[in-house]
Amino acid sequence: MQYIHIYHSPVGPLTLTANDAALTGLWFETGTYTPDFGKDYVKKETALLKNVSGQLDTYFAGRRPQWDIPLQMEGTAFRRAVWDILRTIPYGKTVTYGEIAAKIAAQTGKRMAAQAVGGAVGHNPISIIVPCHRVIGSDGSLTGFSGGMDKKKYLLALEGVQVGN
Repeated sequence: MQYIHIYHSPVGPLTLTANDAALTGLWFETGTYTPDFGKDYVKKETALLKNVSGQLDTYFAGRRPQWDIPLQMEGTAFRRAVWDILRTIPYGKTVTYGEIAAKIAAQTGKRMAAQAVGGAVGHNPISIIVPCHRVIGSDGSLTGFSGGMDKKKYLLALEGVQVGN
């Protein structure tokens, strides 16, 4: 069974999805790749989704959360590898797409393009908790964010990151 709950955040409504065991999605309402949630989802704030909401409350209050949430992320092996790297980016820090590409290349022995990493970052199904907003361009620019640049700027500022354009 898949459950769906809307969390009302300072950056607008966030759609949370979960099964009985794990969080499966955290989507911005205006996100580029937000799926169409159909009849397969039951509107219910389960204990797991209440826990996620509480941890999001902590985050949006400007306190560093200790994300203690089981996650289930569906994607290719490459995307999952990128998402695993995203989970290691510390609160209040940023990395570049190129740095992630270099880490993937070191793991696989295959050269990796920053653009391919950008595609995987953009399709991250669990925003904020898997912090894709912490990835920036090689020149320090705030490039691409499927939730919208205004939300990326807000999240980085909330974490104390100096944001430019």
